[in-house]
Amino acid sequence: MALATGKSAYLQGVRDGMPFLLVAVPFAALFGVSAVEAGLSIGQAMGFSVLVIAGASQFAALQMIVDNAGVALTLLAALAVNLRMAMYSASLVPYLGEAPLWKRACVSYLLFDQSYVAAVARYEADGTMPLRDRVAFFFGVATPIAPTWVLATLAGALLGARIPDAAALDFALPITFIAMVGPMLRTLAHVAAALVSVVVGLALVGLPSGTGLLIAAACAMAAGVIVEGRRA
Repeated sequence: MALATGKSAYLQGVRDGMPFLLVAVPFAALFGVSAVEAGLSIGQAMGFSVLVIAGASQFAALQMIVDNAGVALTLLAALAVNLRMAMYSASLVPYLGEAPLWKRACVSYLLFDQSYVAAVARYEADGTMPLRDRVAFFFGVATPIAPTWVLATLAGALLGARIPDAAALDFALPITFIAMVGPMLRTLAHVAAALVSVVVGLALVGLPSGTGLLIAAACAMAAGVIVEGRRA
């Protein structure tokens, strides 16, 4: 169903973004706990979540810090894990590429897995959405997630070891990606890409942080293109 105005598109985005809080809260809290336990101050932990706002990348960089890696290696690890955002950005160009520069800058800051998945799903479902509504919807999805991510990181950093192990906060990462990827496996090409990424990713799990992920992503994209080409 088409969204009538920018305001209604924004509110719809907020509604679509709310379910992601179920995994964003424990995921961010886990990072806050891990950062403080690794020796970071609360201010440093918050700087991670405010400036980077990308969970997997934050954990990769944190692990490198724990391993006493140099600044260059830490930055490379975080960049390697976050390079998927470049693919996200490229796929959003047809939908948001004509927006004003300042809006695109805000989109780039608020571009994370959840906002991307929800936005692309909406854009593909409603090809008649005007540019204003697309931008408003994207910002709506990010509105409940971004501040909650920061606040949950603060809660985790402040509570630290007082959060019991029984809370099992580490469940949030795999559940988040399963919930996002599952509904997108709509064609044989999607399924082939997902299977290839799993197989290659597991096979290369021993490589330095982020490297296996990038190779698996490249192989998955190639597999998807090949399957789609043969079907066509």
